[in-house]
Amino acid sequence: MIQKYLNRYADDILKQSLAASGAVWIQGPKWCGKTRTASIQAKSVLLMQDPDETQNYMKMADIKPSLLLEGETPRLIDEWQMAPVIWDAVRYAVDQRGETGQFILTGSTLPLNNEIMHSGTGRISRILMRTMSLFESGESNGQVSLASLFDGADPEGSSALDVRDLAFLISRGGWPGAIGMKDPVALQQAENYLDAIVENDISEVDNVSRDPIRARMVLRSLARNIATTASLPVIQNDVDGTNKPPSTNTVAAYLNGLERLFVIENQPAWGPALRSRSILRKTAKRHFIDPSIAVAALKTNPDGLLKDLNTLGFLFESLCIRDLRIYSQVSKGNVLHYQDNTGLEADAIIALHDGRWGAVEVKLGQKNVDEAAENLLKLKDRIDVEKSNPPSFLMVLTGTGYAYRRPDGVLFVPIGCLKA
Repeated sequence: MIQKYLNRYADDILKQSLAASGAVWIQGPKWCGKTRTASIQAKSVLLMQDPDETQNYMKMADIKPSLLLEGETPRLIDEWQMAPVIWDAVRYAVDQRGETGQFILTGSTLPLNNEIMHSGTGRISRILMRTMSLFESGESNGQVSLASLFDGADPEGSSALDVRDLAFLISRGGWPGAIGMKDPVALQQAENYLDAIVENDISEVDNVSRDPIRARMVLRSLARNIATTASLPVIQNDVDGTNKPPSTNTVAAYLNGLERLFVIENQPAWGPALRSRSILRKTAKRHFIDPSIAVAALKTNPDGLLKDLNTLGFLFESLCIRDLRIYSQVSKGNVLHYQDNTGLEADAIIALHDGRWGAVEVKLGQKNVDEAAENLLKLKDRIDVEKSNPPSFLMVLTGTGYAYRRPDGVLFVPIGCLKA
């Protein structure tokens, strides 16, 4: 039975992009819903992975790729990277037609640099589509809008989610195929995804054979270091505790493959102008595109997470980063993090393209909320407002409870209340 389509923020983003560009490339991990979202707005569809037609399509791509572009527009070409020549054919067709909204490309793999001749700048825009946020999947009531916080609104609302609910939602992830399914089936989606990555995709991404066991070790190490700035040597030494650790180049190659498959999406550091002489840390934080991948890599489940609250806390942070990325994308923003040599940190800096920004600390429970608010206020005082805008808001993002503004101005918002 085909599941009912749940509206995505990507729907409007795609519509806007088609109105502004000749073609749009929707990037993202397998199973995140790219093809279904694209097909709703497409007028014709070509599925490169159709087993009855793949060989024929590949031959056409070799002989005359423009034939694959024929059809009512917008024309969806799914998994276009199977025949990289399609990219240059689309770019050329957009130039010749001189119209917007001609093509939608979807792909679960970044092509190699030498597989396409031109960048597509000015002709092909890009959208990164992630798994579903809690609001898109129906678990957040959306009483607090992130966009409204940038406009100075006071948050009002409450979330009924408790720690057990959050442990399940972290483990299930935002995979469209898992939404609404009963627990065992829903939790199996992330495990199946991880199996597909290590058994096939990690080798097929650049036609280099890679050991599935070692791939699982790399993923497990990333899961153990999620939401941290663990260095490559840390991952390297953690990959194999019984035999000789793999070389740095080997681990880097695995990580590169996972990035090209959109399995991991690290969180860059923020670099504002400071009043003090503090030295900014520039290392990115490690995250998966969805926290359920970490749960699968650790071979645990909601019950296991509830017995390990430290790990649950890191995974909850990763869940929040995923949702903040999805929500901020609507406002043309990026999610970064702050860390300096004095130990002052902010789990998320939401930086909009117009220069506005907000700082976020993530806390699963009520403990240490006052300390988190104090750290945010310290960060506010550390920013040189003559060179950077003052923050639009300071927010403690929590697991449950009520949304409100504290007397010190810091916002308190449960993740189960948030939307774009």
